[in-house]
Amino acid sequence: MANSFSVLLALAGVLFLSVASPGPNFVVVTSTALASRRAALATGLGLAAASGTWAWVAIAGLSFLVAHVAWMATALRLAGAAYLIWLGAKMLWTARDPLPLRAQAAASAWRAAKKGYVVSMTNPKALAFYGSIFALMVPASAPFALNAAVVVLAVLISFAWYGSMALLASHPVVREFLLRRKAVLDTVAGAVLVALGGRMLAGR
Repeated sequence: MANSFSVLLALAGVLFLSVASPGPNFVVVTSTALASRRAALATGLGLAAASGTWAWVAIAGLSFLVAHVAWMATALRLAGAAYLIWLGAKMLWTARDPLPLRAQAAASAWRAAKKGYVVSMTNPKALAFYGSIFALMVPASAPFALNAAVVVLAVLISFAWYGSMALLASHPVVREFLLRRKAVLDTVAGAVLVALGGRMLAGR
């Protein structure tokens, strides 16, 4: 029991550092929050679901697959790069467009959740993290209960962080401040996503 607790505590620390580091996930959540708090929270749920998926796949033997299936990492990197570049280009194209009506934005919660899930699942950094550090920290002979707790922990930490970011960015005061700078913020966020996608294509 004590050993399981120490494993979970250590994993909680590295998981928090992983989700709190700036990247595509953060950009997608905060930009979505400008249109709708509900959609932003849904995006956070999608990201959290992806964290749970990555954790489960890592426990199932992700590091073994990455080491023995050479094309897997390359395919994921190319898919992630293409998706980020598409998202970024779309943000750049619509940077000066007005936001959709709140009713329309709220209705797109399911689409926002799917977007968050796809962004995280096609992120090579997630593959690198869960396929190396994360997989090594979970004992190979861990009981089912510990493995299940690890997956739940990944989901909870991810949603706690991205949900907090969604609530902060969609707070009326913060949102109003960001909305006044929507064109600049969307342009910067779009450029960041395109640049991240370009780096992925270059294999960096």
